[in-house]
Amino acid sequence: MLRAAQVVLEEGIARPILIGRPNVIDVRVQRYGLKIRAGTDFELINPEDDPRYRDYVDLLMRLAGRRGFTQEAARTAVRTDTTVIAALAVKRGDADALICGLEGRFERHLRHVNVIIGRRAGVRDRDLSALSMLIWQRGITFFTDTYVTVDPSADEIAEMTILAAEEIRRFGIEPKAALLSHSNFGSRDSAAALKMRRATETLKRIAPDLVSDGEMHGDSALSEVLRNRVYPHSTLKGEANLLVFPNLDSANIALTIAKTMLDALHVGPILLGTDRPAHILTPSVTSRGIVNMTALAVVEAANKAQAVIPT
Repeated sequence: MLRAAQVVLEEGIARPILIGRPNVIDVRVQRYGLKIRAGTDFELINPEDDPRYRDYVDLLMRLAGRRGFTQEAARTAVRTDTTVIAALAVKRGDADALICGLEGRFERHLRHVNVIIGRRAGVRDRDLSALSMLIWQRGITFFTDTYVTVDPSADEIAEMTILAAEEIRRFGIEPKAALLSHSNFGSRDSAAALKMRRATETLKRIAPDLVSDGEMHGDSALSEVLRNRVYPHSTLKGEANLLVFPNLDSANIALTIAKTMLDALHVGPILLGTDRPAHILTPSVTSRGIVNMTALAVVEAANKAQAVIPT
């Protein structure tokens, strides 16, 4: 994380805010031969001695007091849990975005983001999802939902597809979504196939401008030739760049296999639906991966700031 912070600073992406004990950070800066210094090159939140401690505890109790947090638990979390502290800083406006997840379980970080930062207006309960981008020889392909919802409903799949499409457009790419299944345009009628069929119908009703179709095989999504052999009237033309999966197992397995087999660059997971920019990375992420996600979060924060400027 410290190496990534130096790259973020050197490339002028953002001014990093690190959370940790000053003596520990100083030792690690020296160990890695880095040139950054607290207070000069990056801001530091010291959990053991921060003037905002009481304010953070009070805010956490307001947000999570009815979700199992006792006063004592809130005090402990604001002294020891870096994700809680960072999320509170973002919620208060002391920081513009949050990058976490390098240590600990994804579900724990997600719970804190859910409770403290919350969902943006219009995103229903449990509709957060994660989008992953693979950059490989043939271009860019997006996968969803790769990290959050274990077994989404048809309505949740439709909404996460819309959220993913909005994010893809921020990259200057027009999304083309394929809803994937072991069924290929009605060849099977299992519960999973019917779910993806219903999700496709919902998408066409609530997002008619989004190019999407399903349910279909993975090879049909990537090859118009194969797709036309099965269903020549598909509204999807060319190669899909957004692959939407029926559950977390299929999405995560497909992502990790494709990433390794194609030697592709993974950007993500990109957490969708939060009220403010917050992304939960995985322990395997590289320093460059952290920098890439920081750049993405900075753009999100800038867009959000522009959106609230009164005219």
